[in-house]
Amino acid sequence: MEYRTLGRSGLRVSVLTMGTFTFGGKGDFAMVGKHGVDEARRLVDLCIDAGVNLFDTSNMYSTGASEEILGEVLDGRRDDVLISSKARMRIGNGPNDEGVSRHHLIRECERSLKRLRTDHIDIYYMHEWDGVTPPEEMLSALDTLVTQGKIRYVGCSNYSGWHIMKTLAVADRDRRPRFVTQQIHYTLEAREAEYELLPISVDQGLGVLVWSPLAAGLLTGKHRRGKETPEESRQFAGWTEPPIRDEERLWDIVEALVEIGEQHGVSAAQVALAWLLERPAITSLVIGGRNEAQFRDNFAALDLKLTPEDRARLNAVSTIPFIYPYWHQRNFAKDRFSPGDMALHQHFAED
Repeated sequence: MEYRTLGRSGLRVSVLTMGTFTFGGKGDFAMVGKHGVDEARRLVDLCIDAGVNLFDTSNMYSTGASEEILGEVLDGRRDDVLISSKARMRIGNGPNDEGVSRHHLIRECERSLKRLRTDHIDIYYMHEWDGVTPPEEMLSALDTLVTQGKIRYVGCSNYSGWHIMKTLAVADRDRRPRFVTQQIHYTLEAREAEYELLPISVDQGLGVLVWSPLAAGLLTGKHRRGKETPEESRQFAGWTEPPIRDEERLWDIVEALVEIGEQHGVSAAQVALAWLLERPAITSLVIGGRNEAQFRDNFAALDLKLTPEDRARLNAVSTIPFIYPYWHQRNFAKDRFSPGDMALHQHFAED
């Protein structure tokens, strides 16, 4: 297992993180997985044996059941691993059952701690932007939780570029805890993060964790052009994330992944993960699976080294439009690009 430093912190995390989205299986989460305690323990043991040291969950996954199961499975070995959890999403019908208000964050953190059977959460993510609560209030609440020792680091998830920069500016001005990481959706099929989120991460020193790095299984090679959706997949069960806006482009990407995988004697999934691990600012990929075979296959991606020809082909089939103002900056400002700028522009230089 490889370990990378999380942003500008001193924390070292494994390049593969175990996601616990499948723990519990309540409500819509049953489309993805229904792992109980025994199944979860086997998968957690497998990940720990492989060197994974970070386990990711959320207060809203199966309405808290994911945290409860993870807490039970890690009981007695909590100090040997890291846990990340999240708050912001709606978790009830009350007027304060969502958002990042001081009331909601402190209450939800304390509830998560009880479910996880721990006295602290290592990385606490704001799961989504809240345009109603002032960032000053959110950061003040997080400062309280850090001071109390209930959380160690803070991060954001699913923020836009200006949301991140606004929050970082307030944190720096008011000397509040600063985001050290963001958790985003980023794959060969969904490369929008290259416009702002990866450049911001390079420039501002944020670690990047990627959720659903295989696009909910669409990049594993099990889904192919012109073939029926596999019955065991979440898409067959009705899951709709991530949105696919260009199916032909998706299948072109899958075909490239399968063919490159065959050339290396590995799976398409391993190729997709190996590509991500080479991208700017990436710290860790949050992987999930319904069985041990899926996890073992993902672990093997760490041994795969893509060739320049592999990368060029993958970039060619997955390239994103060079939108304004970036084409204009490339025409007139490229001699003064920063490392953050190059997180985007280097891709187009490669092509």
